[in-house]
Amino acid sequence: MFNCKNPFYSANMYYKEIFGEKIIKLAIDGGFTCPNRDGLLSRGGCVFCSESGSGDFAGSRNLNIKKQYEQMKEVMAKKWDNGKYMMYFQAYTNTYAPIERLRKLYYEAISQEGVVALSIATRPDCLGEDVIELLEEISKKVYVCVELGFQTSKEESVKFINRCYENEVYKKAVKRLRKSGIDVITHIILGLPNESYEDMLESVKYAIKSGTKGLKLQLLHIIKNTRLYDYYKENEFKVFSYEEYIKVIVSLIENIPQDVVIHRITGDGKKENLFMPLWSLDKRRVLNGIAKEFINQNTYQGKKIQP
Repeated sequence: MFNCKNPFYSANMYYKEIFGEKIIKLAIDGGFTCPNRDGLLSRGGCVFCSESGSGDFAGSRNLNIKKQYEQMKEVMAKKWDNGKYMMYFQAYTNTYAPIERLRKLYYEAISQEGVVALSIATRPDCLGEDVIELLEEISKKVYVCVELGFQTSKEESVKFINRCYENEVYKKAVKRLRKSGIDVITHIILGLPNESYEDMLESVKYAIKSGTKGLKLQLLHIIKNTRLYDYYKENEFKVFSYEEYIKVIVSLIENIPQDVVIHRITGDGKKENLFMPLWSLDKRRVLNGIAKEFINQNTYQGKKIQP
């Protein structure tokens, strides 16, 4: 299925299989917060999370859904002038609200012209039965996927990042979503303090075994004015170099089954907010470096686990 020049199952490939054309993701802000910020579970959020709730490139929460759609559509038109749209509720926890508010926001999002898909970023402990039933209902009208912030399966790291839920909660959420026919995409952070390559590989394997359909492999960013930034200032830890990260990402993908979609292999950060690693700002260079490494090693997704 894959080779060193076409090395992994990308989101672009997957969505073209489903829709037959380019799907353009429009990141919007639904005005949510998070139980890890408002005091229900904790305050301040996960240690790496920015003030925007990891929605640094989403639309403005000061605008309604229609206005954000128009705003982000105009921004993305500079990259792609043809395709259909996926509305992506990105910032904070996008199922953390009364069900009627969720219904109103989600239906407003999918009612915009050219929208054929809905993506919801959330926590696995914020997926009550009523929320999943609503998503299942909407999935009969447009494609729906849920992005879960898992980050790591290592217990020490779970505590360090202040995730505030156990691994089993994630596993149960994936099972319930998949039972409802909803694709799950799992976020995993690479390069957390005191994590080895084996730890990162174990997190990937845990997500796959739990039933995730897709993976977002996110390079750890140290963002200014976060708890992680403060921690680094007091307890400087090793951060990936450009060369190290490329080797890690290629090796991980070699261990991922070929039917799992790879939605991300690096990450974006606003220049003015990013403290480290600064080399990640040159995304084109990072992606080109990863592509060259696949060719140099003559490898591809799943090669290490092929029968």
